Amino acid sequence: MNRKKIAIAADHAGFALKEVLKDELIGQGFETIDLGTDSEESVDYPDFGQALGEFIATGGADCGVLVCGTGIGISIAANRIAGVRAAVCHDVTSARLSRMHNDANVMAIGSRVLGLEVARDCLRAFLDTGFEGGRHARRVGKLG
Repeated sequence: MNRKKIAIAADHAGFALKEVLKDELIGQGFETIDLGTDSEESVDYPDFGQALGEFIATGGADCGVLVCGTGIGISIAANRIAGVRAAVCHDVTSARLSRMHNDANVMAIGSRVLGLEVARDCLRAFLDTGFEGGRHARRVGKLG
């Protein structure tokens, strides 16, 4: 999948890391759409996971990045949207395999469980890895 336009969103716990990753994306030349939140003021993660999921599902972006405290809650919200395959990534291997084997179109990470450099490494691995297809295509097809 050619990824040129990337949506990014976070709740209050993920706001600071979202800002760092957004700068990283812009620095790499990606068109980046920030769907919020815009501060560390408390908000509800399902609202931002759903917003990004709907944006991806309607073709607003090629893929997305979500950040909350653990990555779990916000990924659950995004995965409720048909066509979204949000994967919680904890390291480079999970980020890479989420793309290779699951054709994930959204990476979810946790600001309270990942360090900054690991988060950056996950982002690079997610963006640089393609879907392997083959035996995985049949399995991914069953997810839809």
